[in-house]
Amino acid sequence: MGGFCAVAAKGDCVSDLFFATDYHSHLGTHRGGMAVVRGGVFQRSIHNIQNAPFRSKFEHDVARFSGPSGIGVISDTDPQPLVMSSHLGTFAIATVGLISNIEELKNELYNGNNAQLQYSTTSGMVGPTEVVSALIATQKSIVEGVKYVQGRIQGSCSILIMTQNGGVFAARDRFGRTPIVLGRRDGATIATMESCALPNLGYEYVRDLGPGEMVELTPEGATTVIEPGKKNAICAFFWVYYGFPASTYEGRNVEMARYRCGGALAKRYPVEADSACGIPESGISHALGYAHEAGIKYARPFVKYTPTWARSFMPGEQSQREKVASMKLIPIPGLIRGKRIVFCDDSVVRGTQLGKQADRLYAEGCREVHVRIACPPLLFPCRFINFSRSKSEYDLITRRFIRSKEGEGGNVGKYVDPDGAPYREMVEYIRSKLNLTSLEYQRLDDLVDAIGLPAESLCTYCFNGRDVSLEGGCAGCPHGCPHIAGAANKG
Repeated sequence: MGGFCAVAAKGDCVSDLFFATDYHSHLGTHRGGMAVVRGGVFQRSIHNIQNAPFRSKFEHDVARFSGPSGIGVISDTDPQPLVMSSHLGTFAIATVGLISNIEELKNELYNGNNAQLQYSTTSGMVGPTEVVSALIATQKSIVEGVKYVQGRIQGSCSILIMTQNGGVFAARDRFGRTPIVLGRRDGATIATMESCALPNLGYEYVRDLGPGEMVELTPEGATTVIEPGKKNAICAFFWVYYGFPASTYEGRNVEMARYRCGGALAKRYPVEADSACGIPESGISHALGYAHEAGIKYARPFVKYTPTWARSFMPGEQSQREKVASMKLIPIPGLIRGKRIVFCDDSVVRGTQLGKQADRLYAEGCREVHVRIACPPLLFPCRFINFSRSKSEYDLITRRFIRSKEGEGGNVGKYVDPDGAPYREMVEYIRSKLNLTSLEYQRLDDLVDAIGLPAESLCTYCFNGRDVSLEGGCAGCPHGCPHIAGAANKG
């Protein structure tokens, strides 16, 4: 997915920018970038961070950069930040999101020569950040350009912009699918996706930007230049998996939500077991909540080797992801042999890793493997923030089961209801396929309660196919969504 931050300061911003950007490293491992401006001169650096952490790649840049304004980004799409020249002047820009109609926009912008841009990239590709820049440059000002982008793109897009005169702007996605929080300390203002970047850098939390809101940052604070919209649809998966445990979005802390999530699983799906465990790292918080509620021991039968292995979903090839997943988890036989274990994990996508982990547990002498998943079954590939590297809806184990039952274009909607027979049949298929003693998924209403926000403020599309950003939902399904029923549903 990716993450970003921006700083406007009276003095030099580079140290804050460097460390704050580094706090977003868990959101992506492809490229990192920083840009600062002083006296109208941009300094920019972009590095590939697939085989080395952001921090080590940018230490030399920090020593040579200086300036009161800066933006930094961790990107899993195009190399960023870009420095663009147009009739609006020269500006640096970084984006986070997923533009599903990007090809249509490219054709409009470049085949029609509607935007005259001189751009600077490191890949030669026309990526989403460049497309957003071109859209902005078709308008009379940067603010009008961001409004235009918000109305034109399908998917999501949050934006940072830094002008040649040192102006810094932060704009949240139109429906707030990704977060942006503001922080302040004497002489500096920061906008960041991860609030965990604030305390150790001496910033106090100010507020979250509203959906679609755009602010201009100055050392004295932030001024709203685009008013927030009324409809918020922040991705629920931030609390399930993506968000850093110490971060808080919309006033709801990630770690505490995961504790409540695990507790809800223990209440609804109790089982006789010797210990509760979490698949490192994202399953640990859920498992702690489960163990506390169930009154059983918490244990670590798998220990993650963290010094070198990246998140296993990040490599582009499935075979490489599977290799990383198996290499980074090391079993502790004394906590496995002869035990009945409840394993908590954040989600099941393909099921490959979970099945192999169960096999390893049995090989070490585990008696029973009970799995509790912290979110409902993933039925619909994300169309909004690109949280998965799945290239097809049939990468999802749920969709492969539905295809086997109903063929292409089957009615996915009937598998949403956790009280329905189709849902139970699907879960039993996955349990059997992965060789688990038992398998249960979190109910959506329990997940929403654990997060603590109104259901209408959360995007839960991947679970139920409902796009809550549309007025009244979508027409044609129990929730009003056209993507639920029949052949119309292609994710």
